[in-house]
Amino acid sequence: MAAEQQHWDGIYGQRAEDALTWFEAVPSVSLGLVRAHLGPGEAFIDIGGGASRLVDALIELGLGPLSVLDISGAALKVSKKRLGARAQDVTWIDTDLTKWQPDRDYALWHDRAVFHFLTKADDRAAYARAMTTALGPHGTAIIATFAEDGPQMCSGLPVVRYSPESLAAELDRLHPGLFDLIDSKYHTHTTPKGNGQRFQYSVFRKKTP
Repeated sequence: MAAEQQHWDGIYGQRAEDALTWFEAVPSVSLGLVRAHLGPGEAFIDIGGGASRLVDALIELGLGPLSVLDISGAALKVSKKRLGARAQDVTWIDTDLTKWQPDRDYALWHDRAVFHFLTKADDRAAYARAMTTALGPHGTAIIATFAEDGPQMCSGLPVVRYSPESLAAELDRLHPGLFDLIDSKYHTHTTPKGNGQRFQYSVFRKKTP
């Protein structure tokens, strides 16, 4: 088992879903952005969406086809158990994103707090390759990270904090001229213990070469 997978499986094994710092009973910011950018019948993938309740809401809205990717099989099991029979409506991808080879096109890529854990340049490059391959023509990516005034650590790991502008600059460095920043917003997430975490959400549109 890779060290990263072991780390995240351990996190999900230590605490209940609703005690994790990133827990959202209703992921309102993500849901609002997804509804704004995902049309009926368009394919969606949630990156690092393991135990997130976003997929529950999207199933209720009849959107999809839906996929959820996470490095932690333990996290995916939380969602599958919670959804019960509805889990059959989702494609579950248990893998390390930086080693993933997408086998279909997606209209919308959603990532709440995976990219900011990629502190190594090679891992960020692998992420960008996967996203570029996965997104179809004019595909959209929603990427949320800790903002520049957000936490410096999460779950015992260091993070890289971004503004929408610095995130756009990093994507442009990795794939020059391929993505346009079309929207952004800041959000303060309140953890189950009542602490505030400052996030930025950026929306990118893939250009067609």
